[in-house]
Amino acid sequence: MTKLVVIGSSSMDLVVTADKRPEKGETLLGQSFKTVPGGKGANQAVAASRLGAEVYMIGCVGEDEFGKIILDNFKKNGVHTNYVKPVTHIETGTAHITLAEGDNSIIVVEGANRYVTPEYIETALDVILSADMVLIQQEIPEETVEYVAQICHEKGTPLLLNPAPARPVSQAVIEKATYITPNETEAGVLFSGEEPSEAMKKFPNKVFITEGKKGVRFHDGVKEVLVPSYPVEAVDTTGAGDTFNGAIAVALSEGKSLQDSLAFANRAASLSVTKFGAQGGMPTRAEVEGSL
Repeated sequence: MTKLVVIGSSSMDLVVTADKRPEKGETLLGQSFKTVPGGKGANQAVAASRLGAEVYMIGCVGEDEFGKIILDNFKKNGVHTNYVKPVTHIETGTAHITLAEGDNSIIVVEGANRYVTPEYIETALDVILSADMVLIQQEIPEETVEYVAQICHEKGTPLLLNPAPARPVSQAVIEKATYITPNETEAGVLFSGEEPSEAMKKFPNKVFITEGKKGVRFHDGVKEVLVPSYPVEAVDTTGAGDTFNGAIAVALSEGKSLQDSLAFANRAASLSVTKFGAQGGMPTRAEVEGSL
């Protein structure tokens, strides 16, 4: 069993389903409201655990009801919570999600996630440096991402950076990360002033740009390659990118080829959108392998 460490956000998703998004100043009647555990870090941890990895989550929640639900959810999904710290003086992070017209819009409130600091990371160095791979995203402080990139680079621990949500990333972090998985919007921010094709060519077999229904694109050192997605009837696209990242980390850390890893991750992501909730549709290893 491969050992993964996920460093990132844990939040409660507050999800409204409606026929369409309201215009400015407009009030609409929605169809449903649900609360489900989420956060990019937590989602990727759950996805990787369901796909067969031993997963350690590093993050922070509030000492409130949402925090308790998130911790219980980790345990139900086999994610180790030794390094998920309850913070007493601030609420658990939340994501406010509108599902309409076959896609989602999201506003994230950081809450306790802002306390995933370099100082807190220092308390978990042993587990980080013993990992087969580390996953990190950007719903935590920028300086934490930089610190993790530095220590992984120094110790030779593979690091997968999912640069979401979009914000500028230093050249040093880009150089130190082993793999980087932006979507098209995030790639535009990450490689400002460069065409995506140029960025992929500059970092062959390292930068994987996800393109939704089309699949994922990268440069193999000779040519640009598109690994196609799998057509499905989407119910809820929330968490599809997180499923992709958890899945590709599992596959790469197990020694699968890039093509096989990307096909595995694409299939996991496609299955994830067929059910409600960021984590609700995340497939098991058997479901992915049985459908490939």
